[in-house]
Amino acid sequence: MSTLRPEEVTSIIRSELENYKTKMKTESVGTVIQVGDAIARIYGLDDVMVGEIVEFPGGVFGMAVNLEEDSVGVIIFGRDNADRTIKEGAIVKRTGKIVQVPVGEALLGRVVNALGTPIDGKGPIQTERFRPIETPAPDVVSRQPINAPLQTGIKAVDSMIPIGRGQRELIIGDRQTGKTAIAIDTIINQKGKGVYCIYVGIGQKISSVVAVVETLKKHGAMEYTTVVSASSRSTASSQFLAPYAGCAMAEEFMYSGKDVLIVYDDLSKHAQAYRQLSLLLRRPPGREAYPGDVFYIHSRLLERAAKMSDALGAGSMTALPIIETQGGDITSYIPTNVISITDGQIYLEADLFYSGVRPAINVGLSVSRVGGKAQAKAMRRVSGKIRLDLAQYRELVTFLQFGSDLDKATQSQITRGERIVEILKQVQFAPLSLGRQVVVLFAGVNGFLDDIPVAQVRKFKAELYRFIDEAYPQIVAAIEGSGDLSEETALLLRKAIEECKAAFLKA
Repeated sequence: MSTLRPEEVTSIIRSELENYKTKMKTESVGTVIQVGDAIARIYGLDDVMVGEIVEFPGGVFGMAVNLEEDSVGVIIFGRDNADRTIKEGAIVKRTGKIVQVPVGEALLGRVVNALGTPIDGKGPIQTERFRPIETPAPDVVSRQPINAPLQTGIKAVDSMIPIGRGQRELIIGDRQTGKTAIAIDTIINQKGKGVYCIYVGIGQKISSVVAVVETLKKHGAMEYTTVVSASSRSTASSQFLAPYAGCAMAEEFMYSGKDVLIVYDDLSKHAQAYRQLSLLLRRPPGREAYPGDVFYIHSRLLERAAKMSDALGAGSMTALPIIETQGGDITSYIPTNVISITDGQIYLEADLFYSGVRPAINVGLSVSRVGGKAQAKAMRRVSGKIRLDLAQYRELVTFLQFGSDLDKATQSQITRGERIVEILKQVQFAPLSLGRQVVVLFAGVNGFLDDIPVAQVRKFKAELYRFIDEAYPQIVAAIEGSGDLSEETALLLRKAIEECKAAFLKA
């Protein structure tokens, strides 16, 4: 029997010591001291970050939002009853991760929740790219002036309240006045224009979100659109996170040099969800019980929309936030906050809507602060007088109630105004190309419709489109090809309108 020599024993021990590695793992943990209403208060977690994900027992996650001296306030993700599985005294772990969502073209055509998890029954999203939901807005040097139009396909908007790529244009009005319809029409009109779209539904009924998705599918718009839904059945934390998640998805396209349109429908419910969370977290309430930083939650979201500089790919994110007013009051807290953040607003008026003027845009209170610089030249040529003619008509129309005799100039202004109001009416989900808009607006502002009865204007519009498509297709092609209305094209357009009008009046 052989014995081990001392040097062999030493060699074996040295080899084992060299290969030995300690496996120590330290975790920062805390203890749940209170839980309820999708909010947990945790003792410990002294080194947790704001916005960091924490893990509860049973695979439930939350996000740290309140860092207090003796506790941490966490909003809980998941189902409405996720907090019922968490008991007082449960151990909570840090993850070291910030909330992030999947991004990229894999999300196009999909319906996801506030954390980017698919809820459309089409299986998991195949992507390896993720972005944090909160990122700093691009600085001044990273941006460039807005210089390209984003056509909505709505005559009243593209002519008087134009939107540029990279702009933030607020859509504001009472409930059921057509706010979502304008946003959906704009998404439908981006087909074939290379603009990706994201629709964020915040606090909407599930049936409303389903209706939006079905409408987009019907018009072939889901191919380039992602729908982020935090319905009214979702927790307040999901409704609060949804617009930031949608913004992160949009930023992926913007920073890749592409153009993207994002709709937040609507930020009134977003503010209400934040108010609910803040009150549950025992933050001091301010005006209308909103917390003091309610302005900041919207400004840090909307400031992320931009037109990037050429050096950074010249991508753009155009934001259309929606705000619901009560009784037409745009001077209340949240509406005035968002108006001050955005680059203009489209104000929809209930009285106009119920009188049959749709889209029910109040031209006097609607404005675009930058879009005119990005407006197509052809549209700029024909739309210059529309706002003035409409404003004069609105002033003079009150005299009609008295039935007094009006002079010839006043009569002609009222006649022109009535026709322009009819021209700007547009059915839902039927956006028009630039060429078609220019054709009918040119006819209106140049007085070709003044002797056509108001009741016949809509019929004449349809006849004019048909006539030009058949007899003068080169007019629309020239306008859309160049984006301008040359003298030669304008002369040809006059001739076409006169021919169509003569045939129309004879019939």
